[in-house]
Amino acid sequence: TQSAGPRGVRDMIRSRPLISFFVLANALSWAAWLPYILSENGLGLWAFRFPDVLGSSQILGVLPGAYLGPIFSAFLVTAIVDGGKGLRTWVRRLWRWKVAPRWYAITLLGVPVGMLLTGLVFSGGQIAAPSVSAIIAFVPILLFQMVTTGLAEEPGWRDFALPRLQFRFSPLKAAFILGPLWGAWHLPLFLTDWGGYPDASWTRPLVFLAFCVAFNIVMSWVFNRTGQSLPLSMLMHVGVNTFASVMWVEVFPSLDGELALFAMAAGAAVAAVAIAIATRGRLGYAAPKTDRTSAAGPTPGDTT
Repeated sequence: TQSAGPRGVRDMIRSRPLISFFVLANALSWAAWLPYILSENGLGLWAFRFPDVLGSSQILGVLPGAYLGPIFSAFLVTAIVDGGKGLRTWVRRLWRWKVAPRWYAITLLGVPVGMLLTGLVFSGGQIAAPSVSAIIAFVPILLFQMVTTGLAEEPGWRDFALPRLQFRFSPLKAAFILGPLWGAWHLPLFLTDWGGYPDASWTRPLVFLAFCVAFNIVMSWVFNRTGQSLPLSMLMHVGVNTFASVMWVEVFPSLDGELALFAMAAGAAVAAVAIAIATRGRLGYAAPKTDRTSAAGPTPGDTT
């Protein structure tokens, strides 16, 4: 019988690294978000409102839990399971900036173009020019989200979980596993102003989950085709967030929050289907040249 002490916990994590990561990522983030959920920014059971920092209460209410969840859990599980070698592999993907220039163009321009086309369809062609302030703010907010949302989430979901899932399952199946789990991690935040509570309808979390499933397929393709470059995954992730928060309401004023999210989910679904068909479900994945018994996780060469 395994000990219930530290050694027993480490053995359990070593035997089930993926499950351990997902459990830790959710448990740590949700526990850290509980004050925000209970505060006046959420359910209102605690007579306290998180102060705004840079115009948003989410900096203090959401970001600490985001850092404590995916990135910390990935670091901890990798250190226990794979030791220093695994951590170096994990970190190398985080600094893999050297990819073919076309992938920067696809990532930085593809997201706005795709969202513009989707917005045109769902707004009936009603489009407006963004304000000068929105244009000026776009790049600084994009860079800020790189070190907040991007850095908090992507080292866990894409750097840790996706390579391991693809090592065990087909790329498309791995994407369908990770997408709902990634989306479900956000669900408690729908009880706060992050998710539009209390005005948002009950369908918003469902549409958000659909968006995460579809967009995760697109991100998996970019991750694989860039030789598992995490910075490119981060850029794609925060590109959607930044365009949605800064430009969407400016360019498509007729699209409200609910319809805007539905439009984003529909656009991501079209892109996901196109990529899945074009790659025959491989999503750009190249089988790693490594011993399949290795626990450190596959690291294929740059496929750009």
